[in-house]
Amino acid sequence: MGILQKPFQQRSAWQLTSLMALVLLLSGCGINNIPTYDERVTAAWAQVENQYQRRADLIPNLVETVKGFAAQEQETLTAVIEARSKATSIQVDESILNNPEKLQQFQQAQGELSSALSRLMAVSERYPDLKSNQNFLALQSQLEGTENRIAVARRDFIQAVERYNTELRTFPGKIWHSILYSDLEPRANFEATADNAEDAPAVTF
Repeated sequence: MGILQKPFQQRSAWQLTSLMALVLLLSGCGINNIPTYDERVTAAWAQVENQYQRRADLIPNLVETVKGFAAQEQETLTAVIEARSKATSIQVDESILNNPEKLQQFQQAQGELSSALSRLMAVSERYPDLKSNQNFLALQSQLEGTENRIAVARRDFIQAVERYNTELRTFPGKIWHSILYSDLEPRANFEATADNAEDAPAVTF
């Protein structure tokens, strides 16, 4: 009985070793890269959403503060309010990453809001009392910080999407995609705008 068990144990050990070697070999060949990069895209997009939402949340208080000192700038104030409404009306769940047209609409709406904010901050230059108001200064500081975080979040998202999409198109990712991850499609990405509408508005004085 012991003689029979020994070859069986040796065979089991060999099979286990072979299995572990195969797992290591497959891992080294990038079998997990596609889902890993896809998760990074999702995480990066969540940060983009968070920062744009943070900006949107600051705007009502900013508009009300400016209105208290520059109510006659109604056209500029209305433009900001309308741009915010348009930007926040676009559904931005994860499905937007599979829809280039919808992502472009989102980007355009956020760019229009950035432009409207830039005009609002330029208008405030004409009102010394507003520029020295503590509430306005606090909102200005928060907006500036948020714009910087938006820029970082957008950069990280663009890089994550580029890495993921490249993995789908190149070897060996292309093979793993066809065999194991055919349900995962290339992700939509932000596009550079000719008018730099996505540049952070000038909020410093």
